[in-house]
Amino acid sequence: MRITKVYTRTGDAGKTRLAGGQQVWKDSLRVEAYGTVDELNASVGVVRAMNAEMMGHHAQAEQLEEDLRWIQNKLFDIGGILATAPGQTFKNMPQVTDKDVTRLEKMIDRCQKDLAPLKEFILPGGGKVSGFLHQARTIGRRAERVCVRLSQEEPVEKVIIKYVNRLSDALFVLARWAAKTQGEPEFLWQRDVKKSAD
Repeated sequence: MRITKVYTRTGDAGKTRLAGGQQVWKDSLRVEAYGTVDELNASVGVVRAMNAEMMGHHAQAEQLEEDLRWIQNKLFDIGGILATAPGQTFKNMPQVTDKDVTRLEKMIDRCQKDLAPLKEFILPGGGKVSGFLHQARTIGRRAERVCVRLSQEEPVEKVIIKYVNRLSDALFVLARWAAKTQGEPEFLWQRDVKKSAD
């Protein structure tokens, strides 16, 4: 694909075109779905930029880079699928399969081996890498909610919702794993328990 011009002025009236040419309002649920997936992808890109500073200092930073680069490419595939009108296909159309979901599950299992079981909820934050992974996780949950809403109105491949659901889990575990392997702090929620009157 070659993009020669960034602005076209065709969207100035509040409409955009899906892959295949169908015109829709920019606030349509389908546009909201692939736009939120794009936002998630951008947030993962920020994590990669933060993680790049750790390359050479922590061997696990290279593994995280590999995982996140693959995740970004899959999110781009999902965005392309969601930006395609239902029933339309085109040459070399990207795919998301159950194998991709399984790869996320294996990623989670691999990282979990290095982590102690959780005894309390974690406050998002800590270091830069883990903090931004937690932020990506929350955007992932929003992307999942929008895709579920869209699936109630229009056809959405079930594996897409499955993938985005599992991705949020993976980002949570990657946040914990990054905190541990890169020496970043992890803060637990401290319950504000009311003391009973004596």
